[in-house]
Amino acid sequence: MHYETRLLTTGRDPEAYQGVVNTPVFHASTVVFPTVAALQERQKDLTRGVLYGRLGTPTTFAFEEAMTTAEGGFRSVAAPSGMAAIAIALLGLLKTGDHLLCVDTLYDPARYFINDTLIRYGVEVTYYPPEIGAGIAALIKPNTRVVYCESPGSGSFEIQDIPAIAAVAHEAGAMVVLDNTWASPLYFKPFEHGVDVSIQAATKYIVGHSDAELGSLTATEEAYPLVKRQAMRLGICVGPDDCYLGMRGLRTLATRLPRHQDSAMRSARWLQEQPEVEQVLYPALPGAPGHEIWKRDFLGATGLFGVALREGIASESMIAMLDNRKLFKIGFSWGGYESLLMPSDPAHSHPNTPWRYKGPCFRVNVGLEHVDDLLADLEAGFEAMRNHQKQTV
Repeated sequence: MHYETRLLTTGRDPEAYQGVVNTPVFHASTVVFPTVAALQERQKDLTRGVLYGRLGTPTTFAFEEAMTTAEGGFRSVAAPSGMAAIAIALLGLLKTGDHLLCVDTLYDPARYFINDTLIRYGVEVTYYPPEIGAGIAALIKPNTRVVYCESPGSGSFEIQDIPAIAAVAHEAGAMVVLDNTWASPLYFKPFEHGVDVSIQAATKYIVGHSDAELGSLTATEEAYPLVKRQAMRLGICVGPDDCYLGMRGLRTLATRLPRHQDSAMRSARWLQEQPEVEQVLYPALPGAPGHEIWKRDFLGATGLFGVALREGIASESMIAMLDNRKLFKIGFSWGGYESLLMPSDPAHSHPNTPWRYKGPCFRVNVGLEHVDDLLADLEAGFEAMRNHQKQTV
């Protein structure tokens, strides 16, 4: 079957639930058995049935099955957020004395977790620049166990050469963990490019409606037991309602993302033409940083990108552009149907990676509104920025 068809059919078994199309929401803690032998038989393989609510219900297992199909791995683990999925992966694959190679342009909360928790527990960490590619071989140590990637990078949107990094890591016996949230499973196939654990902040494009916190880890056969065991030991579990919302969103992923992509590309091109803009940081845009690797490895682009304004534009003028838009609202997260704007500061967020742009920056999440309306809203915002800038000169 085509990929789009598999997204619609995976994680569903109507015959098991009297013809109900969607897997029902199972609220459960205690699960009872007729005999001790039946309980002991269930304990042998926790992926084959429900033993205790914290370990998963049919709703949980349906979401994990659907994510495995979407990402293309061996099996998946549901998590209550993308950050929880990151923590599970790193704690499951690393121990005291191990060395972690981590891209410098990563999600800020992931950096806090690494610096505040992993280092405190004796994990050695080296941050590397996102463009390093096969050059990461120079940073590999005998105790390197994990290379952590995020492509594109948070706020700065550099694309990493994942196949080259994976080849070096595997030769050294290390595993590759990738935050694949930006592209989603639709536009980047992690296991075809050498990734061992793919993380989704499913809160974003998987859920797609800004109404649930959810994460997932999909892993190879070798890595899966390590992350699954870690999730169990930490008591990580996900509410069935959130898993249900994740499956709901996944059904329309292949329909929604092309709309995000088309509107984002039109918006990026419009922005690049504005005299106040130094660079639109959208990997799918010709001339943008990382475009050639994006074109080689990715099947499409989504609705999130950054904008670097020219030196001399006041931060207050940029804020005048962001404030009080009719359609673009100000808020955290992204990947939902609504459009968002946020100020960003990649130079501060990525302390070990030189930032080439001198002007203020902001982040754009292009939603599903009509693109002509979005462009009109951006135009009004830029007019507000120009008026404020005139007053400051």
